[in-house]
Amino acid sequence: MKKNIAIIMGGYSSEYTISIESGNEVYDALDKNKFNCYKVLILKNKWVYVNENNHEENINKDSFTFKLNNNLIQFDCVFNAIHGSPGEDGVIQKYFSKLKIPLTGSDYFQSKITYDKIECLNYLKKYDIKSADSISLSLNDKIDINEIISKVGLPCFVKASKSGSSYGITKVYKAEEFENAFKIAFKVGSNILIESFLDGIEVSVGVITYNNKTICLPITEIISQNDFFDYEAKYNGESSEITPARISDEMKSKVTEESLKIYKTLGLKGISRSEFIFKNENPYLLEVNTVPGLTKKSILPQQVKSAGISLADLYENTINEVLI
Repeated sequence: MKKNIAIIMGGYSSEYTISIESGNEVYDALDKNKFNCYKVLILKNKWVYVNENNHEENINKDSFTFKLNNNLIQFDCVFNAIHGSPGEDGVIQKYFSKLKIPLTGSDYFQSKITYDKIECLNYLKKYDIKSADSISLSLNDKIDINEIISKVGLPCFVKASKSGSSYGITKVYKAEEFENAFKIAFKVGSNILIESFLDGIEVSVGVITYNNKTICLPITEIISQNDFFDYEAKYNGESSEITPARISDEMKSKVTEESLKIYKTLGLKGISRSEFIFKNENPYLLEVNTVPGLTKKSILPQQVKSAGISLADLYENTINEVLI
């Protein structure tokens, strides 16, 4: 008997449109001969099942069920394609855990900690994972620009601690540019991270569990046509993404080891992707994504194809992992 799979997409953050693209790609890739697939849109003002004609049916939040042609649809598994809140920050993980409905990807703790850049980098430093020199600030903190510059130098990056797709990030070159950078970052959240600029090769590393093995996918080298790998570079074609990356065997070995260590240290599950910049041929961690983009323009699907794995097989494997 075919299992009922909900593919949840949308979310409450600025990444909701990308999430919808990711969810649609997962829906299209999954084998409908093996699964009954349902697109479920989760927004602040509504949770709905959406059919092929864009007709909507409300989801009962108490049970995560809905009625279709007078039949009650219950789900055997939920495929999480929500970037940002509530899909990547632990909120949806806690919800489905209470309902005892299997959800793809990492659990509550892992999602909560990785969604907060400050918390994640500080946690991993205890395990000797390198990252840039940084300062964290909260909305009402007293700001000393000279102290910031003495700690991280210029240029530097000002980032919202909880964001994705490069929302809320500014590269700062001069002291007078901080005020605007803070405004941009604090619009996204109440905590921000200020990091030193690392001048080196940027790479993205996908780590997945596939056929009961944790594997590192072919590494992607990122060359932005813009000042850094911002939203336009990621989604509007203003970058070159080269898979496999043009790095030495030693660099490849180091970043692979670090990526697998991060995955295992945090206890991640399913699909993940981490970003690094090399400094003196050593990888420095930028961030960890537990629900990476799965759009046609996203990095991880490119890596999966380079590894000789079909997206249909990966997504089926991801579902079967949590159904067992």
